[in-house]
Amino acid sequence: MSASLPVVDRRPPPWLPRALVQVVIAAIVGVIAFGILGSLQGIISTVLIAFVLALAMEPAVNTLVRHRWRRAMATATVMVGGLVAVVALIAVFGNLFVTQLVQLVAALDEALVEVRAGLDPALAGQIPDRQALVTEALERYGADLASGILGVGGLLVSGFITATGVLLITFYMLAAGPRLRIAICRPLEPVRQARVLAMWGIAQEKLSGFIASRVVLALVSAVCTTLFLTVIGIDYAVPLGLFVGVVSQFVPTVGTYIAGALPIAVAGAQSIGLGLVVLAWIIAYQQFENLILSPRVSSKALEINPAVSFVAVIAFGAVLGPMGAFIGLPLAATAQAVISTYLRRHELIDSALLRDDPVEPQHGPT
Repeated sequence: MSASLPVVDRRPPPWLPRALVQVVIAAIVGVIAFGILGSLQGIISTVLIAFVLALAMEPAVNTLVRHRWRRAMATATVMVGGLVAVVALIAVFGNLFVTQLVQLVAALDEALVEVRAGLDPALAGQIPDRQALVTEALERYGADLASGILGVGGLLVSGFITATGVLLITFYMLAAGPRLRIAICRPLEPVRQARVLAMWGIAQEKLSGFIASRVVLALVSAVCTTLFLTVIGIDYAVPLGLFVGVVSQFVPTVGTYIAGALPIAVAGAQSIGLGLVVLAWIIAYQQFENLILSPRVSSKALEINPAVSFVAVIAFGAVLGPMGAFIGLPLAATAQAVISTYLRRHELIDSALLRDDPVEPQHGPT
């Protein structure tokens, strides 16, 4: 007599339809949320940048408030002072750029005239003069140049609108001060309030320290570069020194190269030898700053792994643009400080992978 086979129930489990519905709903909600976040990316980035600026400027505002200034007046004073400094730097650098551009065009014109004069008249007649070159360039690239100018104009208008929004939100956050923190903490339990305020204090400390360290490094770089350029006789030593100091410290990742390119070009226009001397100075000073000066100034203000800092600059720059690249370092340092404060730590096991000098494994007797 053969044994009867067990009956297999091929019906789906009763929870499967509900699970499938929940997965579909979750996917739809995720797609909608992703689309909404993509549409609000500009607003989110504007609010985030304004929040970072407010945290960085709040210590200065609090100092004025402690001297019996009204908070709104203190906020306006600090922000107007910062804007005046930025506009002054842009004016100095813009004047330097225009002056150097005019001199470069004049030097190219003189070089073209000298080349035409040194050639045989038959060959010289085949080389167009400056006016002919300008006319030909306008005829060939005039439409592209006009569209490019319109595109730059559109970018400037968009940047002005974004900057205005950032400044207005920053002003409201700074003027609110403790009232903003009260509104955030009011719905939270006391334990969560303490955590939020602790993280707020850490973020403010890191951002203020970052700005202070950048200002010190920019000042030292500007003074040293100005003195060096003055000693070797480079024109426009003061604006060039300011340019090197500000750009090398406040433009992330590529600021050092941009800052060094302009004084090298100006010195090279005077003499190839002077250009090489300035290049050697830029390289030597960067080594001094990276190995000696910056670790001493920034050790307490911005404790962050170099690899993490590089990734933070790239990531925030890709999401928020140039300003995001600038605030990427203090945000990464703040996140690292918060994680190290609240993350539970354990004792490490003994492993050669956790040491720089791994010990060779000892084999027993064979």
